[in-house]
Amino acid sequence: MAGRTVIVTGASSGLGQAVARELKQRGAHVIAAVRTPDRAAEFDARALDLNDLDSVRAFAAGVGERVDVLVNNAGIGNRPRELSAQGFESTFATNFLGHFALTGLLLDRMRGDGGARIVHVGSALYRHMKTLPLDDLAAERGYSKGRAYVGSKLAQLVFGLELDRRLQLAGRPIRSLVAHPGMANTPMNSNLPSRAGRAFMSVLQATVGRPADRAAIPILYAATDPDARPGDFIGPRLRKWDDRVHAGAIAPHAADPALAARLWAIAEDATGVRFDLDGTTAPLAAGPGPRRRRPAAG
Repeated sequence: MAGRTVIVTGASSGLGQAVARELKQRGAHVIAAVRTPDRAAEFDARALDLNDLDSVRAFAAGVGERVDVLVNNAGIGNRPRELSAQGFESTFATNFLGHFALTGLLLDRMRGDGGARIVHVGSALYRHMKTLPLDDLAAERGYSKGRAYVGSKLAQLVFGLELDRRLQLAGRPIRSLVAHPGMANTPMNSNLPSRAGRAFMSVLQATVGRPADRAAIPILYAATDPDARPGDFIGPRLRKWDDRVHAGAIAPHAADPALAARLWAIAEDATGVRFDLDGTTAPLAAGPGPRRRRPAAG
């Protein structure tokens, strides 16, 4: 990775930190895109709050380097209903909308000789959700912590697949891949609000969980290995002692072109970001900016 620049969101702890450390040890210049740069001082840490589209634009505007790899890793979950700075439900805004905007704004910074990759960190839980509440991005008609997280990960997966399809149609030498860590023993999976939830999670972690440095292997594979293929759901094998990477199939509902087209259009409307897929426009200047919503009560 010597001479390459990698951006990792959420690199101040957990999975993102493990990915960033390994890439730095292999010679990469790692830009840690984090809410609190002081917590990622071992890298080139820069402020990014994915829950605020203004912060996303400011971060992207400050990236002057050629970018070889973008790892869309940061995520939140198991939180009460909150709204982003623009009035969207925060889990969906952070895990998906912020990464959608960041990817579009950085597309013209990506390496143009065929070596650039965008890696979206997903979750195998996406299989448990077949549809997305795209007409209720503020979760005004009901909210579930679990559904909010799983929905955001389904959206991230659908986006990752659709982005690669559109890049290839446009002839852009950038690949978009989706990977997941399996059960990672990280703070987000440990700090559940209920005693029952924590007890259940402790059993899962003991049986199939992996520490962050091993859970990071599928993400590192997707980011660096020439054999990693877009269209696979790259993850670990089931046995926790087996660190070989498994290229799993995508469930049909996540590869639905109609869902992808609708999600893309709604994300563009919500964020104000239009992707520079043909390389002829300047995405940082394109579009009217994110659509702002009036925050709902609750």
